[in-house]
Parts: sequence; structure tokens; C-alpha cells
Amino acid sequence: MSVPPNHPAGPLLSVRSLSVEFGPREAPFRAVDGLSFELHAGRTLAIVGESGSGKSVTSQAIMRLTDHTGGRIVDGEVMFHSPVSGLQDLRKASEDRLRAIRGNEIAMIFQEPMTSLNPVFTVGNQIAEALVLHQGLDRAQARKQALALLQLVRLPDAQRLLDAYPHTLSGGMRQRAMIAMALACKPALLIADEPTTALDVTIQAQILNIIRELQHELHTAVMFITHDMGVVAQMADDVVVMWRGRAVEQGAVEQIFKAPQHPYTRALLAAVPRLGSLQGRPLPVRAPLVVLEDGELKQSGVEQEQDTVTPGAPLLAVDKLTTRFDVAHDLLGRVTHRVHAVEEVSFTIQPGETLALVGESGSGKSTVGKTLQQLVQATGGSIRFEGRELADQNAADRRKLRREIQYIFQDPYASLDPRKTVGFSIAEPIRTHRLLDDPKAIQRRVAELLEKVGLQPEHMHRYPHQFSGGQRQRVCIARALASEPRLVIADESVSALDVSVQAQIIDLLMELQAERHLSYLFITHDMAVVEKISHRVAVMYLGQIVEIGSRQDIFERPQHPYTRKLLAAVPVAEPGHAFDARLIEGEVPSALRRAGHEPQIHRLVEVRPGHRVAQA
Repeated sequence: MSVPPNHPAGPLLSVRSLSVEFGPREAPFRAVDGLSFELHAGRTLAIVGESGSGKSVTSQAIMRLTDHTGGRIVDGEVMFHSPVSGLQDLRKASEDRLRAIRGNEIAMIFQEPMTSLNPVFTVGNQIAEALVLHQGLDRAQARKQALALLQLVRLPDAQRLLDAYPHTLSGGMRQRAMIAMALACKPALLIADEPTTALDVTIQAQILNIIRELQHELHTAVMFITHDMGVVAQMADDVVVMWRGRAVEQGAVEQIFKAPQHPYTRALLAAVPRLGSLQGRPLPVRAPLVVLEDGELKQSGVEQEQDTVTPGAPLLAVDKLTTRFDVAHDLLGRVTHRVHAVEEVSFTIQPGETLALVGESGSGKSTVGKTLQQLVQATGGSIRFEGRELADQNAADRRKLRREIQYIFQDPYASLDPRKTVGFSIAEPIRTHRLLDDPKAIQRRVAELLEKVGLQPEHMHRYPHQFSGGQRQRVCIARALASEPRLVIADESVSALDVSVQAQIIDLLMELQAERHLSYLFITHDMAVVEKISHRVAVMYLGQIVEIGSRQDIFERPQHPYTRKLLAAVPVAEPGHAFDARLIEGEVPSALRRAGHEPQIHRLVEVRPGHRVAQA
């Protein structure tokens, strides 16, 4: 491949013996230890490893963002061959030089979009700011370019979203806005830290395609930090596997997948959930975990079918649930536009059952969950818990219901109080619902919960910012379990986790279900995880359920075109696997409608017992 004249013949980025420490100098914690790798223009390097292995710290150190988060680069060099100013060591670069590079020559897509976007500025203003600062555009030009970027990342109703604030967007929409901001200045190096974590598979396919096109057109180098081995197989040229701050294996993507050498790499690949692995089996299956102990692979647990569903009266019954949001008014205060987030959605959940709710970002999945948890007011419909209508319950009953229905939020950092220790956050529902009174008993319970989700009891004294993204999600799961709920609404609860920890958390959720007869509403975009954990699946599109049935019905006999599209878009953990670009064609639909323009309600028709499909 010929190298454009404005790109170096050698590596664009060369990291040599990089070491990063946190904490007091007399007793530091080394998060990255002697890491070395190279990245050439036009190539993609994937950095993979478990939560807390140092992947994100590495990306932040390259941008020198660790200077602002309590970290120190104590050894090594970060050589960046700038197309503008030539070769330089970013470790020694001045703050002025770094400001000129950040967002312009090196752009970064962060893992948690809500904490990366400024809540007091509109999405359009935040994208335009980078264009004004680095490209010298005036405000009108920058706004026009911001609109084009939002359309590039396939956000529905991009013109309206220019003037929207981050909190009004779904998690997946916020992530796409972050990606638009990162692509604004056409950087030479794009660092993508879990860029598709919050995205469903169809939008993920679109975003990956955009990044591929950018590479092809601009010879951009991409550093991908991800836990999704399907994305690694699809996107990467080279792979670095990190474990406990060190690189334990490096090589071409084909070599890593076909002939992994290090036991940890083999454990990672063994934990990848594979679509179709449960074909012909009616129930989800708890599979043995492959873990690395003392440098050797060991298998823990036995294969066990998750036969936990109790037939009879449902625990939760939702009938024609409708939730709408007024988003625009005229001068007289009359509503002109509404978002029809949820339209006449009906389903039941049995005791001990896992119902997975899947669909595109913005399809209404999270709104259903928040409406059930009483965080959002329903516009219409009926919600019954244990046969009792939610609308008829008094204040005491509603308080009890909030204890029995717990929510694991999509963004763990935004749902934890940064001023409180995680021990305090986990203990709060125990105190609020008066489950325990003795402080020592509460502390023991918090320690048990932390151990249950794979953390250490001493972690209760840490603050949220001292954990990795995956560790924070485990804290949120521990907090949800603290009030001994009967129904857990898990909103993308494993999306931020690497595959090995994801496998452990899925196993934990299934174990808790078997022990405590828990029911789950599992909101996710990861179809391979859905196949592994769910008893039944409901597919949502534009606020409506278009197909609902048993896990086996949905995965082996999908009837609706949208369900088939979702399944076909799942990235396969196999390098060289062909991707069908036709999946991402067509306009992105929007749930926004003018007042009085009601959406057509699709009626579900039973095609098999328990398997219903929408008919136009």
C-alpha cells in the first residue's frame, strides 16, 4: 500500500517502555508497566484485556490526560509523528502543543459519553467548538459541518439534535455524538475507547463502517480499545493483549485468534459468547467458566440448564404501556412535537424468568425499564406487579415496590455519587428500606455483596473514580442486589465489561436467579449475550414490540425482517468473516412526530404458541 506524502514512512505512533503510576510516590500503584507497541498510518491496533488491565490508562497516557487524573508517566516515551510538526515525544510536549494536538491530530472517543459531554451545552455547540478552535471555521460554517457529522454517524432527526442537550439523548445516541465530535477534524490518529459499547449491533455495524471509510480515505490510524472480540476480528490488523498492566501477547489478528500462545489470551477467547452455540436447546445454559489461575487455565462449574421459570400467574404484567415526551411547543405553549418513545407495549414476566428486550438505540428499551421503575411517568397503559395495579397503590406500597424492583443503569459512572464511597452507595438501599440496623451487620453485608460480584471487601472504602468502567458496573450490580429484589431491570448491565468479566457476571446473574428465584428484564443490544441468558426475547423497533417469543423461536425461527437484520449484524469473532454492507443501508427512523400524527400500531399475530410477530 502506498503511503500518502503527508504521512510518515515509519510508525505514526511508537510507544516504548511506557509505565504509568497512580497514588502516593512512596507507595504507588503501577497501572501500566513497560508497555511497547507501534501503530502505522492506515492500520488498526486493538488493545484487549480484562477490566482494570490498563487499556484505558494507556490511551489516556498517550494523550497526556493522566496528568489531570492523578496519574504519572514514570518511564518510557510516546513518539508521535505529527503530519504537521514532525516527530515529537508527547511525554515531553508542552501543554500548548498538546492542546493543538488533542482533538485535532489525535482524537479520542471516550468510554462513557455522558461524562465526556458537557451537560450545559448543546450537542451541536460542542461539535462546532472543535471545528472553530482547530479548523478556523466561523460559527455558521461549523454548525453546518456539525450537522453533516451527525448525519454521518446516522443519528435520526439530526437537525433537531443539533440543539438538543446530552441528557435528552439515549446512551447510544450520546455515543454517536461523541464519535461525530472525534471525527470532526479528520485526525491522523483516532483512539477509540470502547466506541461501540452503548450501541446496538446495527448501529455498531454502521459506526465501524464509517471508521473503515475514514481510514480508507484519510489513511487514519485507529487504536481500538474494546472487549468485543467480534469487533476485534472485524476491525483490527494487529492486537495487543494486556493483563495486569503488561502486554502478555502481541501479533497479527489472524495469529491471535487462530494460534493464541499465552494462557490469558486463550481464556479471553474461551469466554467469548458465540451466536448459535445453543441451537436446538430450549433453555439458557450456565456454562463452565474458563479462568486463569497461577498461570494455568482452569474450568470452574458445570454445565447446567437454567430451568427456573415458574408457570402460572406472572410476576409482572404490562398491557399497552405508552410513554411519550413533549419536546417542542409553540408561542402559546401548545405541544407541536412529541417523541413516541413507547407505544402500546405488552408483555409478561414470570417468577424466575429472564425476558430480554432488544432493539436499536432510541427504540424505547430503556424508557420501558424506567417507566416500570417509576422513574418516568407513563402516558397510558397498565402495569401490574403480583396482580396489583401500580396506579392503585398507596405511597407505602410504592416504596415497597421500589425495593422489589431494582435497576442496574447503563452508565455506571453517572449512577454512582462521586462524593460517596462505593460502600456507602451499596449500603444506602439497605438503610433506606431498613433491611438491617446494626452498622457492623450492614458492613458485613456490603463486603459479601462486593465479593459476590468479584470485587474485594476493602474496595468499599474507594470512590467511583478509583475503579475502571467494568469494576464500576459490578459495584452497580452489587447495589441493585442489596435490597433483595424480586425483579431486576438490567439496562446494558454487561455492555461495559470485557468478555471474561462479562462471562463471570452473566454466570453470577444466572446463579442468583437459581438461588433466589429472581426475575430479570434484560435490556441489551448484545445478541450473543441474549441467547446465553434469556428465556424469552422481545424485539423493539420505534417504540413497539415487533416480535416476541422464546429464545429458541427468535434465534432459530426469526420471522420479522428487523429481527433477521439484528441477528445478521452481529460481529463474528473470526478474522476475515465477510460483512454484508447492505445491512446498514436506508434512512435512520425517528420516533419524533408532530402532535396529532399518531404512529400506526402494529398488531401482534401468533405464528406459533407463544411466538407473536407484528403485522402492518
